[in-house]
Amino acid sequence: MRIDLSSAPGNPERPNEDWLSAAIPASGGGVLVALDGVTPPPGEVGCAHGVPWFAARLGGRLTELSGSRRDMPLDQVLAEAIRVTADAHRDTCDLSHVRTPQATVVVVRWDASCVEHLVLSDSVLLLQAPGGEVRAVLDDRLDRIPRERLRTEASADELRNAEGGFFTAAADPEVAARAVTGRTPRAQVRAVAALTDGASRWTDTFGEGDWAECLAVLRKEGAQSLIDRVRALESDPGRAHRRDKRHDDASAAYVEL
Repeated sequence: MRIDLSSAPGNPERPNEDWLSAAIPASGGGVLVALDGVTPPPGEVGCAHGVPWFAARLGGRLTELSGSRRDMPLDQVLAEAIRVTADAHRDTCDLSHVRTPQATVVVVRWDASCVEHLVLSDSVLLLQAPGGEVRAVLDDRLDRIPRERLRTEASADELRNAEGGFFTAAADPEVAARAVTGRTPRAQVRAVAALTDGASRWTDTFGEGDWAECLAVLRKEGAQSLIDRVRALESDPGRAHRRDKRHDDASAAYVEL
Protein backbone atom coordinates (compact mmCIF):
# COMPACT_ATOMS: atom_id res chain seq x y z
CA MET A 1 0.00 0.00 0.00
CA ARG A 2 1.24 3.48 -0.89
CA ILE A 3 -0.05 6.62 0.86
CA ASP A 4 1.00 10.14 -0.18
CA LEU A 5 -0.35 13.28 1.51
CA SER A 6 0.50 16.94 0.98
CA SER A 7 -1.06 20.22 2.09
CA ALA A 8 -0.08 23.86 1.63
CA PRO A 9 -1.63 27.10 2.92
CA GLY A 10 -2.96 29.59 0.43
CA ASN A 11 -1.20 32.36 2.34
CA PRO A 12 1.94 31.53 4.37
CA GLU A 13 0.98 34.28 6.82
CA ARG A 14 -2.32 32.57 7.67
CA PRO A 15 -2.97 29.13 9.20
CA ASN A 16 -3.79 26.31 6.83
CA GLU A 17 -7.48 25.49 7.35
CA ASP A 18 -7.33 22.19 5.44
CA TRP A 19 -6.78 18.95 7.35
CA LEU A 20 -5.60 15.53 6.11
CA SER A 21 -5.09 12.17 7.77
CA ALA A 22 -4.60 8.55 6.83
CA ALA A 23 -4.68 5.61 9.20
CA ILE A 24 -4.08 1.88 8.98
CA PRO A 25 -5.87 0.33 11.99
CA ALA A 26 -4.48 -2.77 13.63
CA SER A 27 -7.64 -4.59 12.52
CA GLY A 28 -6.62 -4.06 8.88
CA GLY A 29 -7.89 -1.94 6.01
CA GLY A 30 -7.48 1.81 6.19
CA VAL A 31 -9.02 5.26 6.45
CA LEU A 32 -8.45 8.53 4.59
CA VAL A 33 -9.95 11.85 5.75
CA ALA A 34 -9.73 15.24 4.03
CA LEU A 35 -11.34 18.43 5.35
CA ASP A 36 -11.41 21.91 3.84
CA GLY A 37 -12.17 24.44 6.56
CA VAL A 38 -14.46 27.22 5.36
CA THR A 39 -12.78 30.61 5.77
CA PRO A 40 -15.30 33.07 7.23
CA PRO A 41 -15.39 36.69 6.08
CA PRO A 42 -14.15 39.32 8.53
CA GLY A 43 -16.53 39.94 11.39
CA GLU A 44 -18.37 38.08 14.11
CA VAL A 45 -18.42 34.28 13.79
CA GLY A 46 -19.71 33.26 17.20
CA CYS A 47 -16.68 31.09 18.02
CA ALA A 48 -13.47 31.95 19.85
CA HIS A 49 -11.50 28.94 18.59
CA GLY A 50 -11.25 29.34 14.82
CA VAL A 51 -11.41 27.09 11.79
CA PRO A 52 -8.06 25.24 12.22
CA TRP A 53 -9.09 24.23 15.76
CA PHE A 54 -12.42 22.96 14.46
CA ALA A 55 -10.94 21.09 11.50
CA ALA A 56 -8.33 19.35 13.67
CA ARG A 57 -10.92 18.15 16.17
CA LEU A 58 -13.48 17.08 13.61
CA GLY A 59 -10.83 15.39 11.48
CA GLY A 60 -9.28 13.60 14.43
CA ARG A 61 -12.62 12.28 15.59
CA LEU A 62 -13.57 11.19 12.07
CA THR A 63 -10.31 9.28 11.71
CA GLU A 64 -10.64 7.56 15.08
CA LEU A 65 -14.30 6.58 14.64
CA SER A 66 -13.88 5.44 11.03
CA GLY A 67 -11.14 3.07 12.10
CA SER A 68 -12.54 1.83 15.40
CA ARG A 69 -16.27 1.64 14.62
CA ARG A 70 -16.53 -0.32 11.42
CA ASP A 71 -20.06 -1.25 12.43
CA MET A 72 -21.09 2.40 11.91
CA PRO A 73 -21.84 3.62 8.35
CA LEU A 74 -19.82 6.67 7.39
CA ASP A 75 -22.78 9.04 7.59
CA GLN A 76 -23.28 7.95 11.21
CA VAL A 77 -19.55 8.37 11.83
CA LEU A 78 -19.76 11.93 10.52
CA ALA A 79 -22.84 12.70 12.61
CA GLU A 80 -21.13 11.47 15.77
CA ALA A 81 -17.91 13.34 14.98
CA ILE A 82 -19.87 16.57 14.46
CA ARG A 83 -21.74 16.05 17.74
CA VAL A 84 -18.59 15.43 19.76
CA THR A 85 -16.81 18.40 18.20
CA ALA A 86 -19.78 20.66 18.87
CA ASP A 87 -19.91 19.51 22.48
CA ALA A 88 -16.26 20.54 22.87
CA HIS A 89 -17.18 24.23 22.50
CA ARG A 90 -20.94 24.36 22.98
CA ASP A 91 -20.59 26.04 26.39
CA THR A 92 -18.27 28.79 25.18
CA CYS A 93 -19.40 29.58 21.63
CA ASP A 94 -22.55 30.42 19.68
CA LEU A 95 -22.92 27.33 17.50
CA SER A 96 -26.15 28.67 15.98
CA HIS A 97 -24.21 31.43 14.20
CA VAL A 98 -24.33 30.91 10.43
CA ARG A 99 -20.55 31.38 10.26
CA THR A 100 -19.65 29.04 13.10
CA PRO A 101 -16.57 27.00 12.05
CA GLN A 102 -17.35 24.44 9.36
CA ALA A 103 -15.68 22.28 6.73
CA THR A 104 -16.16 20.21 3.62
CA VAL A 105 -15.57 16.49 4.16
CA VAL A 106 -14.18 13.48 2.30
CA VAL A 107 -13.89 10.13 4.11
CA VAL A 108 -12.78 6.85 2.52
CA ARG A 109 -12.65 3.58 4.44
CA TRP A 110 -11.57 0.23 3.03
CA ASP A 111 -11.03 -3.37 4.03
CA ALA A 112 -10.47 -6.61 2.14
CA SER A 113 -14.00 -6.66 0.75
CA CYS A 114 -15.24 -3.07 0.32
CA VAL A 115 -14.33 0.58 -0.20
CA GLU A 116 -16.78 3.00 1.46
CA HIS A 117 -16.91 6.72 0.75
CA LEU A 118 -18.55 9.93 1.94
CA VAL A 119 -18.35 13.38 0.34
CA LEU A 120 -19.95 16.55 1.71
CA SER A 121 -19.65 19.85 -0.19
CA ASP A 122 -17.07 20.73 -2.84
CA SER A 123 -14.02 18.62 -2.11
CA VAL A 124 -13.41 15.80 -4.61
CA LEU A 125 -12.97 12.04 -4.31
CA LEU A 126 -11.46 10.02 -7.16
CA LEU A 127 -11.82 6.24 -7.43
CA GLN A 128 -9.63 4.40 -9.94
CA ALA A 129 -10.61 0.98 -11.24
CA PRO A 130 -8.05 -1.76 -11.93
CA GLY A 131 -8.31 -1.00 -15.65
CA GLY A 132 -7.40 2.64 -15.08
CA GLU A 133 -10.84 4.23 -15.40
CA VAL A 134 -11.38 7.09 -12.93
CA ARG A 135 -14.71 8.03 -11.36
CA ALA A 136 -15.13 11.37 -9.62
CA VAL A 137 -17.48 11.38 -6.64
CA LEU A 138 -18.84 14.90 -6.20
CA ASP A 139 -21.38 16.71 -4.06
CA ASP A 140 -22.30 19.32 -6.68
CA ARG A 141 -25.00 21.24 -4.81
CA LEU A 142 -22.85 24.37 -4.63
CA ASP A 143 -22.09 24.23 -8.36
CA ARG A 144 -25.79 24.00 -9.16
CA ILE A 145 -26.54 27.32 -7.45
CA PRO A 146 -26.54 30.22 -9.96
CA ARG A 147 -23.56 32.50 -9.34
CA GLU A 148 -25.79 35.54 -9.02
CA ARG A 149 -27.36 33.96 -5.93
CA LEU A 150 -23.90 33.79 -4.32
CA ARG A 151 -22.93 37.35 -5.22
CA THR A 152 -22.84 38.63 -1.61
CA GLU A 153 -21.86 37.07 1.71
CA ALA A 154 -25.40 37.64 3.00
CA SER A 155 -26.96 35.66 0.15
CA ALA A 156 -24.34 32.90 0.51
CA ASP A 157 -25.12 32.68 4.23
CA GLU A 158 -28.81 32.19 3.45
CA LEU A 159 -27.97 29.22 1.23
CA ARG A 160 -25.49 27.57 3.62
CA ASN A 161 -26.91 24.44 5.30
CA ALA A 162 -30.38 25.25 4.00
CA GLU A 163 -32.87 23.58 1.69
CA GLY A 164 -32.14 24.53 -1.91
CA GLY A 165 -28.59 25.49 -0.96
CA PHE A 166 -25.50 23.53 0.01
CA PHE A 167 -24.29 21.74 3.12
CA THR A 168 -21.10 21.66 5.19
CA ALA A 169 -20.12 20.00 8.45
CA ALA A 170 -20.62 22.59 11.20
CA ALA A 171 -22.50 21.99 14.48
CA ASP A 172 -25.61 20.08 13.39
CA PRO A 173 -25.12 16.28 13.21
CA GLU A 174 -28.18 15.93 10.98
CA VAL A 175 -26.24 17.43 8.06
CA ALA A 176 -24.46 14.07 7.73
CA ALA A 177 -27.60 12.69 6.08
CA ARG A 178 -26.97 15.13 3.20
CA ALA A 179 -23.60 13.63 2.31
CA VAL A 180 -22.98 11.66 -0.87
CA THR A 181 -22.17 8.10 0.23
CA GLY A 182 -21.51 4.78 -1.44
CA ARG A 183 -19.77 1.41 -1.38
CA THR A 184 -17.63 -0.25 -4.05
CA PRO A 185 -16.29 -3.82 -4.01
CA ARG A 186 -12.62 -3.74 -3.05
CA ALA A 187 -11.67 -5.68 -6.18
CA GLN A 188 -13.01 -2.83 -8.32
CA VAL A 189 -10.74 -0.14 -6.78
CA ARG A 190 -7.02 0.16 -7.43
CA ALA A 191 -6.45 3.63 -5.98
CA VAL A 192 -8.29 6.55 -4.36
CA ALA A 193 -7.52 10.25 -4.14
CA ALA A 194 -9.00 13.14 -2.15
CA LEU A 195 -8.62 16.78 -3.17
CA THR A 196 -9.73 19.97 -1.47
CA ASP A 197 -10.88 22.62 -3.92
CA GLY A 198 -7.54 24.40 -3.76
CA ALA A 199 -5.95 21.34 -5.41
CA SER A 200 -8.86 20.17 -7.57
CA ARG A 201 -8.76 23.47 -9.48
CA TRP A 202 -6.00 21.95 -11.66
CA THR A 203 -8.93 20.18 -13.36
CA ASP A 204 -12.14 21.97 -12.47
CA THR A 205 -10.89 25.58 -12.72
CA PHE A 206 -7.85 25.61 -14.98
CA GLY A 207 -8.82 22.66 -17.18
CA GLU A 208 -5.27 21.34 -17.42
CA GLY A 209 -6.53 17.75 -17.63
CA ASP A 210 -9.47 15.57 -16.78
CA TRP A 211 -9.82 13.65 -13.51
CA ALA A 212 -7.95 10.64 -14.88
CA GLU A 213 -5.03 12.87 -15.85
CA CYS A 214 -5.17 14.55 -12.46
CA LEU A 215 -4.89 11.19 -10.72
CA ALA A 216 -2.03 10.25 -13.05
CA VAL A 217 -0.10 13.31 -11.82
CA LEU A 218 -0.65 12.17 -8.24
CA ARG A 219 0.49 8.65 -9.02
CA LYS A 220 3.55 9.56 -11.10
CA GLU A 221 4.72 12.81 -9.49
CA GLY A 222 3.15 12.89 -6.04
CA ALA A 223 0.67 15.06 -4.17
CA GLN A 224 3.07 17.97 -3.70
CA SER A 225 3.73 18.12 -7.42
CA LEU A 226 0.02 18.58 -8.14
CA ILE A 227 -0.11 21.46 -5.65
CA ASP A 228 3.02 22.98 -7.21
CA ARG A 229 1.39 22.79 -10.62
CA VAL A 230 -1.69 24.59 -9.27
CA ARG A 231 0.45 27.32 -7.70
CA ALA A 232 2.24 27.89 -11.01
CA LEU A 233 -1.09 28.27 -12.82
CA GLU A 234 -2.37 30.66 -10.15
CA SER A 235 0.71 32.84 -10.61
CA ASP A 236 0.14 33.13 -14.37
CA PRO A 237 -1.40 36.59 -14.99
CA GLY A 238 -3.23 35.21 -18.00
CA ARG A 239 -5.26 32.93 -15.75
CA ALA A 240 -6.50 35.67 -13.40
CA HIS A 241 -9.98 35.83 -14.94
CA ARG A 242 -10.55 32.14 -14.26
CA ARG A 243 -10.46 32.16 -10.45
CA ASP A 244 -12.34 33.78 -7.57
CA LYS A 245 -9.21 34.17 -5.46
CA ARG A 246 -5.58 33.82 -6.39
CA HIS A 247 -4.53 31.16 -3.87
CA ASP A 248 -6.41 28.81 -1.61
CA ASP A 249 -5.33 26.22 0.93
CA ALA A 250 -4.60 23.14 -1.18
CA SER A 251 -4.48 19.51 -0.04
CA ALA A 252 -4.13 16.29 -1.98
CA ALA A 253 -4.03 12.67 -0.86
CA TYR A 254 -3.34 9.55 -2.92
CA VAL A 255 -3.71 5.97 -1.73
CA GLU A 256 -2.74 3.00 -3.88
CA LEU A 257 -4.52 0.00 -2.42
